[in-house]
Amino acid sequence: MDFSQTLIEKNDAIIDRWVEAVYQDQQIEATQELTFKAVRDSLPRVLNALATVLSESAKSDLQTVVDASLEHGRIRAEQGFEPAEIAREYRLLRFVIFSLLEEDLIQASPVEMLRAVRLIDTVIDEAIARCFSSYTYGRLEEVKQLQNQLRLTNQELTRLVRASKDSLSHLAHELKTPLTSIIGYADLFLRQHRQQQPEIKDSHQNLESIERVLKSGRLILHLINDTLEISRYDAGTMRLQPTLSNVRGLINSVVEIVEPLARAKELALIVNCESAPDQVITDPLRFQQILTNLLSNAIRYTESGSVTLDCWQVSQQQWVISVTDTGIGIPLDAQTEIFQPYFRAVTEQKDLGSDGTGLGLAIVSRLVQLMQGEIKVVSQPGEGSTFTVLLPLEAIAHENNQVNGRK
Repeated sequence: MDFSQTLIEKNDAIIDRWVEAVYQDQQIEATQELTFKAVRDSLPRVLNALATVLSESAKSDLQTVVDASLEHGRIRAEQGFEPAEIAREYRLLRFVIFSLLEEDLIQASPVEMLRAVRLIDTVIDEAIARCFSSYTYGRLEEVKQLQNQLRLTNQELTRLVRASKDSLSHLAHELKTPLTSIIGYADLFLRQHRQQQPEIKDSHQNLESIERVLKSGRLILHLINDTLEISRYDAGTMRLQPTLSNVRGLINSVVEIVEPLARAKELALIVNCESAPDQVITDPLRFQQILTNLLSNAIRYTESGSVTLDCWQVSQQQWVISVTDTGIGIPLDAQTEIFQPYFRAVTEQKDLGSDGTGLGLAIVSRLVQLMQGEIKVVSQPGEGSTFTVLLPLEAIAHENNQVNGRK
């Protein structure tokens, strides 16, 4: 009897019954989310090759069995099958083939039946061996990829931990000076009070000491508030509150705050906002934060000359604020780092000032990103700097982890 022809005729029935049996087998859990086509995989090729092996006239196509089984193992590895699940698949295949060929095998002679059974078993065993070979290779490749990913993740975590330690170190360093000042002068007041020296109670020196304590306390509060702002943004909890706002009103409010700082250093504070939009939808608090930081930074690092604020509308969707100073400028190699927390492009104490936290530009950068804007800097050492912020006319209340696709 030609069992190869019988197998070909019952090919579709074998595939359908086998797929149904695989789906119904509760021990093969990997098939629960797979389609019929995904489960069937390369079985038709295996059956067609098996038919050539059973045929006494056609040339045996064992290579097809090998190739199809290798592909089957690779796909099962990608689909997340366990080895035991693959073994059950082939056990069900063997059962389905013999159950559908049973009537034909009984009608054959003993010699023909034994030959067919042995060949079917041999082909299925070969398919199992090849399948497990490629499956194992696929899983090993997956392990290698996971190792590479873990290595990269570990490197990133190490970098983040190091950056966190650096930030804490910077913050501790910034807090150390004002805290030392507060402790020292508080101790001085306490000793003077205990000694009961009324002649120095309201002296000029005593009042100056009180002013230093207050100034140090304000600086610590400023540092803590700025650090919390950075932390809120990085944690993804900062959210905009956009409202219809009068641009000139917001700008004038900030200018009134920083004007005494410029006047104290005899700097000209120039405001050019004739081309500014009348109204925009923005978060007024966050916008004023951005502008206050930019203007106060410009004043802090400018000893003579002027600080200029320009504002204009560039399109139907965007508007711009620009702050230009005639200060010390920023080296080119530092311009990519100035928006990082605690980074300062200058190191001399006379340039640093006593009221800066090193967090202003870091906060500005994060707020601009939150408002879906863009900030740029152009600067030359000794020739001043220009910070330009491009903002949308209509800000949207996205959370910063949604805007940036954050982890």
